[in-house]
Amino acid sequence: MARAKSVDYDEAIELVFYVHRELVGEPDRLLARRGLGRVHHRILYCISRASGITVGGVCKALGVTKQALHQPLATLIREKLVARSTDEQNRRIRRLDLTAAGIALEQRLAAVQRDRFNVAFRATGAAAVSSWRDVMRALAGR
Repeated sequence: MARAKSVDYDEAIELVFYVHRELVGEPDRLLARRGLGRVHHRILYCISRASGITVGGVCKALGVTKQALHQPLATLIREKLVARSTDEQNRRIRRLDLTAAGIALEQRLAAVQRDRFNVAFRATGAAAVSSWRDVMRALAGR
């Protein structure tokens, strides 16, 4: 595929790398103090966005297998950050929710990221934010 002359794809890739590093750096440090890592953050975030989600739903949202999810999810349950319950209509289905401690941790991790977005969105304005969202949705396949 020919490279468009007006777009510097390498710079775009580089910016994504540095933005990602900045967005996850402080949350990673906060998690590390608890013996947790980025995968735990992704699980907490996913459950916070869809209370009562199933294990399969988390796997689908994160693009991982149940095997890959098992150990970090077990850690979050053991640490009392995530609660697992049985679905009322179908006893074979397990639902996941954040505990009060899980909510507090997820909010603390996300607050750092929200603050960075707040600063950037205010500095660039609504039109730039709208265009950025369009690009990000296209990259995410949504």
